[in-house]
Amino acid sequence: MSATAHANPTGDWRDIAGSLFRLGATSYGGPAIMGVMQAELQEKRKWVSKERFLEGLSVANMLPGATATQLGIFLGYARGGWWGGLIGGLCFVVPAFFVMLALTVAYATLGVTPIARGALYGLGPVVIAIFAVAVYRLGRSAMSTVPEAVIGVIAAVASIWTPLGIVAILVLAGCAGLVLFQPKRPGALVVVLSSALFLAVLSTAWWLNMSAPGSAVSGRIPNPNSLLDIGAYFLKVGAFTIGGGLTMIAFIQDQVVGQFGWLTPREFIDGLALGQLTLGPVLMIAAYVGYKVAGIAGAAVAATAAFLPSFIIMLIILPALDRVRKLAWMRSVMKSMGPAVIGVLAVSLFRLAPAALPDPIAIVILVATLIALMILRIGVFKLMIAGAVLGVLRSYLPVMRGFKAVGRLITAWTTA
Repeated sequence: MSATAHANPTGDWRDIAGSLFRLGATSYGGPAIMGVMQAELQEKRKWVSKERFLEGLSVANMLPGATATQLGIFLGYARGGWWGGLIGGLCFVVPAFFVMLALTVAYATLGVTPIARGALYGLGPVVIAIFAVAVYRLGRSAMSTVPEAVIGVIAAVASIWTPLGIVAILVLAGCAGLVLFQPKRPGALVVVLSSALFLAVLSTAWWLNMSAPGSAVSGRIPNPNSLLDIGAYFLKVGAFTIGGGLTMIAFIQDQVVGQFGWLTPREFIDGLALGQLTLGPVLMIAAYVGYKVAGIAGAAVAATAAFLPSFIIMLIILPALDRVRKLAWMRSVMKSMGPAVIGVLAVSLFRLAPAALPDPIAIVILVATLIALMILRIGVFKLMIAGAVLGVLRSYLPVMRGFKAVGRLITAWTTA
C-alpha cells in the first residue's frame, strides 16, 4: 500500500468509491470488466504494479465467489486498506443491482407483450452464443494438456450421470490436482495424505449437499416465498462456487430450474439475457431470480446473500495474501479445478440451448452471433441490441414470417 493511503485515507476512499462506482455503472461483458480494471486502475492510474495486479487476479480466480467483484475488492484494498476494499466492492456492485432490478421490473410488467417477448426471443440465441464462446475461450487455456482435458471430460460426465453436485465435482478435481500437478513427483507419504484429504473433502462435500439449505438431496426444496430460504440458498452459491460468474450461473441453473422448479428454462434464459444487458458482475442474475419468486425484497436478499461471501472471503484472505500465494499445493488444486469448471459449464450450456433455440430463426441468429463474435469481433452489447431488434422484427417482416412457416413445417415433419 502506498504512503498516500496512510496519509490521506479519506481522499483515497473517495477516489476508490468514485472509480469503482464508475466501473460498475459503465463496464460490460463479464470477464471483460477485469480488462477494464487493468487498463484504468493499474495501467492508467497506477493503483498497483502489474505484478501486484496479476497477484490479485490469481487470488480472485482461486477463491469461491464473484471474480470481478473480488478483483474490485482487492484493488480497493491495495489502494485504501481494509475499508478501501469494503467501500470499493460495494460501489462496484450497487449500480448493477439497481440496473438489474429496473430491467426485471420492466420484464415482469411487459413480459407478456409481443414486443417484449420478441426481444427476449432474439436475445436467447445471442446469450447462448456468448456463453458458448466464453466456454470455448476459457477451455483453450484451461485444458492445454492431456491430463487437464481428461479432468474436464470426467467432470462433464459426472455432472450428467452422477448425483454429485457442482461443489463436489470441483472438490474432487482439486484433490486430483494435488497428485497430478505437484511440481515434484509425489512420494508415498504425499500420496497417502492426498488420499486421506480426498476422502475427507468428499465426505465434506457430501455432507454439505445433504445438509445445506437449498439442497435437493436433503429431500427439502427451499420455499421460494421464504426470504430466509432464498438468502440461505444464494449464500451457499456465493460461498461454495469456484470459477466466477459463469460457474455460478451453471450452479443456479442446475438447481433453480432443474431441482427446485422456481423458474422454467425459458424464464431462466430471459434472466440470463437481462443479466447480459446489465452492467457490472454477471452474478447479479441472483436479483432476477429473487424478484421472480419473492418480489423486491427477494431481489435484495438474493443479491446480498450471493455477494456477501465474496466480501467476507476477500477481506479475511487479503491480509494474509503473502502466505497464501506461496502455497504450491493451492496452485496445483486450482490447475485441476479449471478444466472441471469448463466441463460443468459445457453441460450447463447444453441444457440451456433447447429453450433458447426453439426454431430455425433462432438457430440462424445463433450462427450469425458466433460469426460476429469469433471472426468479425463485434462488441457484445451491439450483438445484444441486434438480437433484440431481430426478435421484435420476426413477427412483422415477410421474410421472418416465411422463416416461421418453414420452421413450423420442419417441426411438423420431424414429429410426424
